[in-house]
Amino acid sequence: MKVFYASLKAHEIHHLKNLLQSAGIRCRLRNEGLSTLAGEVPFTECAMQIWLENESDRGHANSILREMTGRSAPAAATGRTWTCAGCGERLEAQFTACWNCGIEKS
Repeated sequence: MKVFYASLKAHEIHHLKNLLQSAGIRCRLRNEGLSTLAGEVPFTECAMQIWLENESDRGHANSILREMTGRSAPAAATGRTWTCAGCGERLEAQFTACWNCGIEKS
């Protein structure tokens, strides 16, 4: 299993998980309890994450995510990192916001 999507927004994570499961995509939530520690520990350590049980579902899961948000999972398949426009921090591809300053990926 690999991380598909990460966020501190509980409503967004739970909605996406419900959409994925409704489409027959098996997934799991991780770090659900840790999200309350945001600000005390780095975002990358406490963001809620959706993990896909079958990597072969990633394409279909990306279509569902695009429908829901208008964007795909951030470069998860390629493993690219990104640089925060606000503070210059380097972040792993699956994260949608900077752990250091909270600015969302553009």
